[in-house]
Amino acid sequence: MGIFKKFGFGLKKTREGMTGRIEDVLGAYEEITDDLFDDLEEALIMGDVGVKTATDIVEELRKRVHKNEVRNPKHAKMIIADIVADMIDGGEDMGLITIPSVILVIGVNGVGKTTTIGKLAAMYKKEGKKVILGAADTFRAAAIEQLEVWADRAGVDIVKHKEGADPAAVVYDTISAGISRDCDIIICDTAGRLHNKKNLMDELAKIYRVVEKELPYADREILLVLDATTGQNAVSQAKEFMNVAELTGIALTKLDGTARGGVVLAIKNELKLPVKFIGVGEQIDDLQPFNPKVFAKALFEDTSSEEE
Repeated sequence: MGIFKKFGFGLKKTREGMTGRIEDVLGAYEEITDDLFDDLEEALIMGDVGVKTATDIVEELRKRVHKNEVRNPKHAKMIIADIVADMIDGGEDMGLITIPSVILVIGVNGVGKTTTIGKLAAMYKKEGKKVILGAADTFRAAAIEQLEVWADRAGVDIVKHKEGADPAAVVYDTISAGISRDCDIIICDTAGRLHNKKNLMDELAKIYRVVEKELPYADREILLVLDATTGQNAVSQAKEFMNVAELTGIALTKLDGTARGGVVLAIKNELKLPVKFIGVGEQIDDLQPFNPKVFAKALFEDTSSEEE
């Protein structure tokens, strides 16, 4: 299945929800009026893009409609698609060039963090890279065992300690093993216990120091895994994590199971955090690198007639 088809399938519920509402609004007017803009803003808010982002989109739409002297509401749909594509563009590339490079993954329980790490490992291995995983989420019951299952499924090495061990020590040993085994990518599962921000901040700071000391020149990404089905709560969660971690991007999971895919827009527009990956299914290859143009196209176009 091609990337457009995957994105189209993953965004089916969001397209039927948010985009469907937009089409209903545009279809209810014979010409573009202030009332139409107000109704569009409401439709966008209902699609979980957030109030600020909805306002920004409509204001930009007003400018482009006026500049291009657009009068037919039907022509506004693709203008909105272009605005969305421009809004979410930029920063989505991982940019991991050094050997090794490091990816630290954080996120609260239940968002699909371990699954995302397993799928990342499988994706990079498929690209011909040698990957090693570090089980540094040592305080969550069964986290180590779950990561072992994914390491086995992806066919990559894993470094682990006992439950309750020092996460920074696991990261240190994973980096050492990654260097000695000539690995290209080191991916470490780290904790996300937001209920105790001080502990989380201290833990992450210690991990950062280990990475900085052992691999001072390595490219690194700090990915926050969020669950798309939580909508605007995912934005709130990201804000909380931004207070304790130096995030570089987002992996948004379970996008295929929700009509709240508009949250991608809010994350990029309000938080200035790029979405790096989206989860569009349960299979091991259903974690996709985020492509803004394909995302916008799949969100606003009918994909049912696309070829495999």
